[in-house]
This record gives sequence, structure tokens and C-alpha cells, in this order.
Amino acid sequence: MTEVQSSRRDFLVQSAASLGVASLSQSLNVQSVSAADCTDTNQHPWIDAHSHIWTRDVEHYPLANEKTVDDLDPASFTTEELLKVAHQNNVGRVVLIAHNVYYRWDNSYMIDAARQHPHAFRIVGMVDNMEPHPDLAMKKLLSQKVTGFRITPGVYGREKWLENPGMHAMWKMAAETRQNMCCLINPEDLPVIDAWCRTYPETPVVIDHFARIGIDGEIRKSDLDNLCKLSSHKHVTVKISAYYALGQKKPPHTELVPMIARLIDAFGVERLMWASDSPYQIVGENTYHDSIQLITERMDALSANDREWLLRKTAEKVFYFV
Repeated sequence: MTEVQSSRRDFLVQSAASLGVASLSQSLNVQSVSAADCTDTNQHPWIDAHSHIWTRDVEHYPLANEKTVDDLDPASFTTEELLKVAHQNNVGRVVLIAHNVYYRWDNSYMIDAARQHPHAFRIVGMVDNMEPHPDLAMKKLLSQKVTGFRITPGVYGREKWLENPGMHAMWKMAAETRQNMCCLINPEDLPVIDAWCRTYPETPVVIDHFARIGIDGEIRKSDLDNLCKLSSHKHVTVKISAYYALGQKKPPHTELVPMIARLIDAFGVERLMWASDSPYQIVGENTYHDSIQLITERMDALSANDREWLLRKTAEKVFYFV
């Protein structure tokens, strides 16, 4: 790291620490969102690179894994509810993320949402890598605005989630289609992702939620070193997201600024993207506004151009290519 980079990181940290402002609560009780609203990028310029949606309409969108509507927590977070809270915070586009607990391999609710709001939404779906030809399933979904796929050891376990023919086929196909391999992982999984990036250097890879560094309250330098090591792979990007789950897990989230600053040093703002991880970010004392405000108001050393990349340009480049 250069002296200039170190100074910039110190400035970012000090700027955030000096603010200490109180968070603003959010409400979903606003007027209905029309499809036309989603196209107004002047009024709602930002992109949320990570949010889930689900519905209690289990007749049309049945739940997986023997879940019922009583298991939904929060009880509802529909397309309309997402767009309401997003628009309150100048967010006009959102990357919808598969929820493997509620829907497993069924991407239909997100696909229907993207069909209804084609400008607003792109999708990170899921396909079963243990089934024949998951790579062909990936390619087929591209025309339905599925520009990434969630992969995680949480489905098949750490022993076999990567080392199987289907996963190799997916990484190979992703290099062709530019669909992202979106990794929901923990810090201990970073070295194996580094190895896979060396094996598939042209495959675009997204690391969700800082690789959940700080989920136990401690941000370890060794974990952050391993995450920053991935910056040597030109097609790796990182979501700076899920503040409710990391560090102190409550507003104003400024304890995460040193980690963000370190990632800016390693990756540059052009390979980082803000995301809320709603609806989990808007439960309890945490709010959507607190999440985005960390970037818009609590890091004074960020330039206007830095914020453009973190809040729009990176996600646009990574996910909005179709």
C-alpha cells in the first residue's frame, strides 16, 4: 500500500468517526410505486446490488423446504414493498437475490418481478449444480435477466459444494456468458475461492457481504487480508453490504468504515458496490436509510465520483449488461 493510499484510508476513517449522527427511522407506508417510477434514474439514481423478495401468495409461488407462510420472517417483503423503501432512499434499481431457504431453485417470483419492471431489476438466481447440465440452465436464464447465480456451501455442505462436475461447468459457462458466480461465504472459504479464481481467471465472481467478515463482532486482519488478496483477480468484485449483521450490528455502522477503506485501497471503488441485503437490513433498529447513508453522508472523504461507483456504476457494469 502506498503512503497516499494509507493517508486516504485514515481520512475516510476519521471522517466517519467525527460524524456520529443519529439514524433516521424508515416506514414502508408510502404511496404505491408504479412501473413508470422504476425508469426515472434521475429521481432514483442508485442501485441496490442485493435484496431478497418473497410473497405470501403461495398458491402462485409455493415455498420450498417444507416452509409455510408462518416461517416467513419478516412476514412479507414483496416487489412493491421493496420498491417503496428503495425509492424513499433514491434507489431506482435493485438486484434481486435468490433465497434458497424459502424458494431453493425456484426463481419464478424474481423472474416475474423483472418481467413487470424490466428496467428496475436484475436477478441472481440459483440452479442445482448437482443436476445434469446446470451450465445450460444458466445460459437459458440469461434472457430472463438472470445475470448471476448464488453459490454457497450452505446447500450441499463445505465438503462438496464446489468440487463437483456441475460447479466446474457453471464456472466455465460464466466466463462465456458473463453471468456472475455470487459467493455467499464465510472468511474461511476465501482461500478456496482464490484457488478457483486462478483456475477460471475469466469467470466473473462477486463476494457477498464482505465474505461476512465481522459477523461475530470482530473484524480480523487475517480475514481482511484474504479478501483483499482476491483483488489480484481482475473479474472479482465485492458487495459492501449487510451492515446489520456485521461489527456492532446497529447504526450508524461507522465501525465498518476501516474495512471499507481497506477494500477501496485494494480493489478501487470500481470493483465495490453498496447493497442493503433487505429485508434483513430494515428489521428492528436497523433501517435502509442507515445503510445507504454510510456511503452518502458518513464517509466525507469519498468523492462524488467514488459514490457514483459504489452506489451505481459498479453494479450497473456487473449486473445490468442485458
